[in-house]
Amino acid sequence: MPAIDSFPKIDAHVHYNADRPNLLEMARRFNFSLVSINTEVPDFPSIEKQRQLAQSHSAESDIPLHYATTVSSEHIFSDGWAKSAITKIKNDRAEGAIGVKFWKNIGMSIRRTDGSFLMPDDPELEPVFSFLEEEQIPVLGHQGEPKNCWLPVEEMTVKSDREYFSAHPEYHMYKHDEYPGYRDHIEARDAVLDRHPNLRFVGLHLASLEWNLDKVEQRLERYPNLAVDLAERITHLYYHAAENRQSVIDFFEKYQDRIIYGTDIINDPGQPAKTINEELERRWTAHWEFLTTDRPMESEQVRKSFQGLALPEAILEKIYRLNAEKWYQLE
Repeated sequence: MPAIDSFPKIDAHVHYNADRPNLLEMARRFNFSLVSINTEVPDFPSIEKQRQLAQSHSAESDIPLHYATTVSSEHIFSDGWAKSAITKIKNDRAEGAIGVKFWKNIGMSIRRTDGSFLMPDDPELEPVFSFLEEEQIPVLGHQGEPKNCWLPVEEMTVKSDREYFSAHPEYHMYKHDEYPGYRDHIEARDAVLDRHPNLRFVGLHLASLEWNLDKVEQRLERYPNLAVDLAERITHLYYHAAENRQSVIDFFEKYQDRIIYGTDIINDPGQPAKTINEELERRWTAHWEFLTTDRPMESEQVRKSFQGLALPEAILEKIYRLNAEKWYQLE
């Protein structure tokens, strides 16, 4: 197994939400660069504050820290919203933003006055996606949730989902029949890709198709402009490896140019830096062992043991660095 710091890597999915240098110090230690993804999460700092944190810490460090911007959903049903969103994207791109994030609040929480949910393929967002396609600006899309979200907690396949949806019942769709269903989210996202065949799109979290790699493959075949990231879904790959290790290896070999590594670590200012650092080290080292060795492994995330994938170094370099550079047009 090559050492984890043996070549430069990119964690292309972090949330740099705290005004401290700990993630960059960890990145230096493990030979990583970082991409911080601004997201309109209610308990995150404001999206303007997230942008400022990424820019200020990038300027102060010799470790590359890129960031993806996002747009506010405030006044999204007003006539001038799309124009103001495009103006913000232009301004943020001029200041270094590598792409634009669209989060699950589109489809899971933003409602019209009549109670209907805003979905990604609705007319309000169409001018923005058209602009992004025309300008070839990457879109980072988190639509829907893992399919586990629509199951009872005890039937979910990985521990992280059981913990997350137990702690966030507002997003546990098993309890909310009045909300759009799992297929509604996937079909709305696919409709955007059908409508915009040249849109550079990264389906975050294995494009919310983590439960079935055949479904991911179907989308990658259907949409040549689509890539996927692994953020917070490698535990699902543990599950698949326990069931059929070779199918996971085949997936990485076939789509080695379209898979991007990320952890989704949140630098939460409400937690000690030491706690965040320990969790990030745990993720980086466990993922590295899984992807680079053929060792028997166990994880509290899944009930069965599994074996590492032992991917070739050429594929590892793509997943860990080259694909992020290509899809996000990183300098």
